[in-house]
Amino acid sequence: MSVRVKICGLGRVEDVVACRDAGATYVGFVFFPKSPRHLSFETARDLALEVPPGIAKVALTVNAEDAFLEDLLAEVPLDILQLHGAETPDRVAHIRDHFKLPVMKAVGVSDESDLPALNDYAKVADQILVDAKPPKGASLPGGNGLAFDWRLIAGRRWAVPWMLAGGLTPQNVAEAVRLTGAAQVDVSSGVESAPGVKDASKIADFVAATKRVSSYG
Repeated sequence: MSVRVKICGLGRVEDVVACRDAGATYVGFVFFPKSPRHLSFETARDLALEVPPGIAKVALTVNAEDAFLEDLLAEVPLDILQLHGAETPDRVAHIRDHFKLPVMKAVGVSDESDLPALNDYAKVADQILVDAKPPKGASLPGGNGLAFDWRLIAGRRWAVPWMLAGGLTPQNVAEAVRLTGAAQVDVSSGVESAPGVKDASKIADFVAATKRVSSYG
């Protein structure tokens, strides 16, 4: 079974082309002003319209209110909402029901005490994103280039599909898949030449690395 790849934080048409050419399954657009990958609705719409059929368009939001999500979806053609803040399970369930789109909930992990939350969110989300918990005081909830101890989730499964994130690079993604059994992986800073600037060769190398390892997930 091939590993599905999500490239998050795109900002240019050439990034979309690189993801298409490499064989990514998902592309992600960030809507969080503190992030170097933050997009206006206009820019995101233009990029989304360049994404070919068969690649899912994901919007990363952080503690977004309904009004913001309504405006976003009115402007940008999207397939999945990724919630990357402190949204509660009830909030996740509301967004999923109200906006009628699949919802992916990011859950930060640093040690075993963080794992029960994954079960809670798996009950209300369509997918869960198992990410490295940001350090205390960090301004970004993700995209920090940090990994967690992948052995914490080795062999674990949840009621919905899940995706591994946090500190992944073309050099370590194969090991991460082997250790965790992840069938899906997400990368942002690991395929950049500078914060918010995607590198086409790194995107190609990352996807190629996933194709060289078979997931048992």
